[in-house]
Amino acid sequence: MEIVNTTIGRRSFLRITAATGGGLLVGFNWLLSCKTLDSKNPQISIPKDWFKINGYVRIGENGMVTILSPNPEIGQNVMTSMPMIVAEELDVPWENVIVKQGNLDEDSFKNPQFAGGSLSIMKGWDPLRIAGAAGRYMLMKAASNNWNIPMENLITNEGVIIDKSGKIKIGYGEVASQAVNIKVPKNLKLKEPESYKIIGTSKNNVEGPKIVKGNNLFGIDYRTENMLLAMIEHPPAFGMGIKSFNKDEIVSMPGIIDAFLIDTSNPNPSWAEVNAFNEIIAIVGERTWDLIQAKKKLQVDWVTFDNLESSEEHEKRLDKDLIDGAVTEKRLDGDPDIVFKNASKIIERSYSCPFIAHNTLEPINFFANVQKNSVELVGPIQTPKALEASVSTLLNIPKDNIDVRMTRIGGGFGRRLYVHFGLEAALISKKIGAPIKLIYKREDDITQGTFRPAYKSVYKAALDEKNRLIALSIKGVGLPNGPIFPNRFPAGAIDNYKAENKSSNTNISTGAWRAPKSNFTAGAEQTFIDEIAEICEKDPIDFRLELLNKVIRNPVGKNLDYDPKRFIGVLNLVRDKSAWDIEKNKFKGVSSYFCHNTYVAEVIEMVMIDNHPKIKNIWCAVDCGIVINKNSAKNMIEGGIIDGIGHALYSQLKFKNGVVTNNNFDKYNLIRHNQSPANIKVFFVENKLSPTGLGEPGLPPSIGALANALYKITGKRFYKQPFYENENVFDA
Repeated sequence: MEIVNTTIGRRSFLRITAATGGGLLVGFNWLLSCKTLDSKNPQISIPKDWFKINGYVRIGENGMVTILSPNPEIGQNVMTSMPMIVAEELDVPWENVIVKQGNLDEDSFKNPQFAGGSLSIMKGWDPLRIAGAAGRYMLMKAASNNWNIPMENLITNEGVIIDKSGKIKIGYGEVASQAVNIKVPKNLKLKEPESYKIIGTSKNNVEGPKIVKGNNLFGIDYRTENMLLAMIEHPPAFGMGIKSFNKDEIVSMPGIIDAFLIDTSNPNPSWAEVNAFNEIIAIVGERTWDLIQAKKKLQVDWVTFDNLESSEEHEKRLDKDLIDGAVTEKRLDGDPDIVFKNASKIIERSYSCPFIAHNTLEPINFFANVQKNSVELVGPIQTPKALEASVSTLLNIPKDNIDVRMTRIGGGFGRRLYVHFGLEAALISKKIGAPIKLIYKREDDITQGTFRPAYKSVYKAALDEKNRLIALSIKGVGLPNGPIFPNRFPAGAIDNYKAENKSSNTNISTGAWRAPKSNFTAGAEQTFIDEIAEICEKDPIDFRLELLNKVIRNPVGKNLDYDPKRFIGVLNLVRDKSAWDIEKNKFKGVSSYFCHNTYVAEVIEMVMIDNHPKIKNIWCAVDCGIVINKNSAKNMIEGGIIDGIGHALYSQLKFKNGVVTNNNFDKYNLIRHNQSPANIKVFFVENKLSPTGLGEPGLPPSIGALANALYKITGKRFYKQPFYENENVFDA
C-alpha cells in the first residue's frame, strides 16, 4: 500500500471545512469551486448552500459525492477520468458520483489551470488520490469514534464502513456530518493498483447524455438576456493594418448597432497573447445574419507596414536559415564532423511541412459583460487564468473582480490556448456598454494566425564499410523556431551525434498545434531511421531495438529525455499485435516516438484498391503508465492517429502577398470519413507507473508509420508534407 504525505511541496492540498447543510468537504488547491450545483435526478438531494472553496469533494448525507473538475473539458474526458480517481480512493460506487465543471478562482487556485500539454491527469494524479483517501480516512475515523472501535478493525466497501467482525456497518452519508472536524494525518495510505475497482475500467462520458440531447454545453450555445452579438474583421494580410473604414454606411445597415476599431495591444503581454492583428474592426448587432451582411459591405483603407510574405518565400527562407540561421539549441556527442569526412557512405535527406491551421469544429467565440469595475467572461478557453490576467491588465480591473467561467470546448488542439478572442470580446463589451458574444466566421479563424509553424529539417547519416551507422547529424529550422528535440531518441544511441535547432523570421502568427514540434519531427525522424535500416539491410523494428539496447548497455552522453526500456516495451508489443514477423511481405510501416511523457509505437498496413493505396489496419501500443478510463484512452489515441494521418496527407495553408489563399474548407483539405483507416487497434502496456499524457502522443508517430507504409506499397519515399499534393501519393 502506498503511503503519501498529505502536504506536497510547500502547499497543503487538504483542509477540512464544515458545510452548513451538513456533510463532509475535502478541499484541495488543485481543484476549484463552483458557486452553485444542481441536479435533475430526483433521487439525489442537493443542499442549498455550498462553501465556495478552491475545489472539493463533497459527501452528502445521502452518500452522494460531488466533484468539481478543475480543468477545461476539451474532449479529453477529464470530467469523467478525474472523478474516477477520487471515487477510487474514496471507495464509493461510481453511480453515486456527481460531476460539475468548476470555474476559475484566482484566490484559492495555486497551480496552473489549463488544458494543454497532455498534463491534466499527470498533474492531478496525486492530489486527486489524496482527496479521496483523506475523505475515506475521515469517515472511517468518525465511525471508529462512534463505535469505540480501533480504525484498524474497520474496512470500507462501496460507500459503506464495516466492522471486520461483520456485526455493524454504516453508510458514508450517515456519518458524514460527524467527520467534518476530524484532522487528516500527515501520512495517508493509498490503494495499490491491484485493488482498483474503478481506475482501469471503462466509464461513459459523464456529459454524454447532454451531448446527445443537444443541451447547451459549448460556448457557442451560451445566451443571456439582452445579449448582443459581435463579429470582427482583421486585415487581409499579415503585414497590413487599418487606416479607416466606411463606418457610417455599416452602422446604417439593418440590425447593426455600432461599428468601431478596437486595439487588443497589451502593455504587459503574456505568452498566450499571440496575435498579428491587434487592431481590428468590430461590428455589433442583434443577429448573426445582419453581421455577416455588414462584413460583406465593409470598405477598408488598408495600410502596409511590413513584408507581405508568400509560400515560395517561406521555402527559400527555410533553406537559407538551415545554413545561416542562429543556433538556439544544440547537442554534441563524439566528433561527428570528423566521422563524416571519413565515412564510407553518407545519406542525407530533407523533410518539410507547411503552416497549418487548427480548424476547431466549434467556431471561435466568447461572451463578455464588462461593467464599471467588474467583468464576466464565459466561453471555451484552454487558459482561463491567462485570460483573466490579460483582461485585468488591459481594462485595469482587479483580478478579484473578473469572473471566468469555462464552457465545454468544441475542439482546441492548442488554438484556444491563446486569449486574444477573449480580449476582443471584453473590449467590444466595454465599448458598447452591454453584454456581447463574439463569433468568428470560419474565414476569420483560418486567416487569423496562431498556425502550426512551417518547418524544415535535414537528417544526415554516416555509415562505415560494413554499413554500420557511425554518425548522425540533425538540424532543423522553423518559422520562427526549430523543431528538434536534441535530447530525445536517437540521442544516446549513436557515438557521434549532433542535433541543432535554428531560428528564422516571419510576421505570421504561430502557436502550439497538437503535439507541438513533435507533430513534424517524429515523422521526419522515423522515416529517416527506416531508410537507414533498409540500407543497413536490417528489419526496421530490429534496427530500432538495437539502438535502444545500446542506450541501456552503454548510453552516449548525458541528459537523455527518455527511458529506452519503455521504448522497447511498446515496440515489442506492437510487433506482436501486428504480426510483424509472420507477415513480412505485407505493406506495413512502423514508427515509435516519445513525447508528453508517453511512449507510443504504431504499425500501419496498406492495401491497393483501384491502384490507390488505402490504409487497412493500424496497430498502436502505448505506455502511459496506469490507464484511468480505458475507452476514453483508446478514443484519444484513435483521434490523434487520424488527426496526424489526415494533416500529413492533405493539410496546408498557402500564402500570397501575406494573404491566406485557402481560407475555408472548400480550399483547405481535411481528412474525410471515407479516407480514414478501416481499423485501429490500441493496446496499453500494463504497469503500475503513474499516468502520463494521452491527448497528444498518439499523433506524432502516425506520420512516420504512414510514410513508411506508403514506401512499402508505392516504392516512393515521402519527404514533404502534405503527401497528397507534394508527393503524388495516389499515383503509385
